Amino acid sequence: MTQTIAILDFGSQYTMLIARRVREQNVYCEIFSPRVTRAELERLDLAGVILSGGPASVYDEGAPHMPEFVTELGVPVLGICYGMQLRAHQLGGKVERAPQREFGPAVVRITYPVSFLSNLAPEQAVWMSHGDSVCALPEGFEKLAESDTCFFAAMKNSDRSIYALQFHPEVAHTPSGKQILRHFLFEICKCAGDWTPGAFITSTVAQIRERVGRERVLCALSGGVDSMVAATLIERAVGAQLTCVFIDHGLLRQNEGADVASLAQQIGIELVAVDAHDYFLKQLEGVTDPERKRKIIGAAFVEKFDETARSLGAHKFLAQGTLYPDVIESAAPLDTAEGRTHGNAVTIKTHHNVGGLPTTMGFALLEPLRHLFKDEVRAVGAELGLPERVVWRQPFPGPGLAVRILGEVTQERLDTLRAADAIVREEILNANLEKVPWQYFAVLTPVQTVGVMGDQRTYENVLAIRAVTSEDGMTADWARLPHDLLARMSTRIVNSVRGVNRVVYDITSKPPGTIEWE
Repeated sequence: MTQTIAILDFGSQYTMLIARRVREQNVYCEIFSPRVTRAELERLDLAGVILSGGPASVYDEGAPHMPEFVTELGVPVLGICYGMQLRAHQLGGKVERAPQREFGPAVVRITYPVSFLSNLAPEQAVWMSHGDSVCALPEGFEKLAESDTCFFAAMKNSDRSIYALQFHPEVAHTPSGKQILRHFLFEICKCAGDWTPGAFITSTVAQIRERVGRERVLCALSGGVDSMVAATLIERAVGAQLTCVFIDHGLLRQNEGADVASLAQQIGIELVAVDAHDYFLKQLEGVTDPERKRKIIGAAFVEKFDETARSLGAHKFLAQGTLYPDVIESAAPLDTAEGRTHGNAVTIKTHHNVGGLPTTMGFALLEPLRHLFKDEVRAVGAELGLPERVVWRQPFPGPGLAVRILGEVTQERLDTLRAADAIVREEILNANLEKVPWQYFAVLTPVQTVGVMGDQRTYENVLAIRAVTSEDGMTADWARLPHDLLARMSTRIVNSVRGVNRVVYDITSKPPGTIEWE
């Protein structure tokens, strides 16, 4: 059983960052709702619990609380921001609206340099984000740090193994944050730090083998690193019981269908390809709303996959390359088979491979990567020995170019976007920057502008280029591509792609934007 840190999510924008920072230390963690049951946590090899921040006030009616049984599990608890206030409030301390709110950089003075604040400089740059503060500690707690506007910036009760911080150690703006979390994980929780790609492969292959038994598995293969890694793991577990199906919905990038077939052959995976180009375009006629596009594509995918499954004979399991960010952004349950919920997320956009499968489809879902971030999937792929071009293949949305065409999807608009996107990718490759941006692509807008080409007036589409840097897709910053590279892209696109007379570059980070435009 894998040693696990449980993170209770009280709605913080940084909860995913907490998970990332824990996993960076080769310690496995999972995110749970405050409504988590005792049985859900007791089934784990639980090493500790982290309470996230959140937007609520602990004294408000209906504010989320930590289940009392958590303190009975015999593991250390770390409260961050709201998590600190919650621990103080529930244990008899006092929390009030702060005289001066803190949002942004601050300096904390360590007044008692022990425990996870030992071996740090007396003054620490940190990131604060709170409107409430602890104004009286619960009995048995010690003050560890303060700031100019927060008298209790950290506290602990070693006898009860409860530790808390008002600031956020998980964000990059707290330079010593990783060291603080590492001390909690290894010195307090006694974590082994043995959750590695190799360990994940060993345990996942064993779990798949046990769950699948002698049944057959259909894997929805897109050619991306997610589905390729998922398929390779399943093939290692059940061998010839796996059949991979590639539904070509006609919304792929240039030459991508042929590339998928070539990759599958190189890896040694048997592939059944289905050309459903005309069917998907018909379903999307006249549709402009992005959520409707996603749902239509998801339903059409399920329908075509179901048809193919029936033609191939009985298969019990449907395998997909669903990832953790997909689940979180869709606000879907983490594991519907076990009834576990993520907690307080809202739907940002629906991912066609997360939930929504009709019960009439008759498959049980097999999603071996459901708890991994993208960078972790790449590490697993490399450990599996997959070709570098598979491991580092550009992330690509399930609905394909349909969500990179704003407005209606037509064959003409698909051809335009494919040609422009191919130029973007080719220029990035020629500049030896293919591993620098985490993702890069073109977006065709429905906006038309006036231009002049060959002394003629034009009135054609605006095309946007999007390139971002990221670790896992949960947050992202726009990539600072060289200006001469952007100039070459723009010149080539405007000169060779019919229907485009203006190119713009997206300099929006995530948040507030998303990586994809739809």
